[in-house]
Amino acid sequence: MTRRGTTRERSLALFALGLLIFNPPLLSLFSTDGFIGDFPILYFYLFSAWAAFIVLLFLSAGWRTAVRRQRARDARAGDDMGL
Repeated sequence: MTRRGTTRERSLALFALGLLIFNPPLLSLFSTDGFIGDFPILYFYLFSAWAAFIVLLFLSAGWRTAVRRQRARDARAGDDMGL
């Protein structure tokens, strides 16, 4: 499988995860009268899931950027060595 296919699959998986974690049936599980600290459980879940989702998106995008940078470094190193 090519690198592009892996990137596409990772993006689709993150999209599906986003649909799942912010779907009303799952949100209704956290819609209770309880509190975590001073925050209602639903709010705590929403902001925690949102933050975790953003971190996953960042890591996914950062991984691709790091791979591209490494390939560019390798290509420059090969040019510098006269290859």
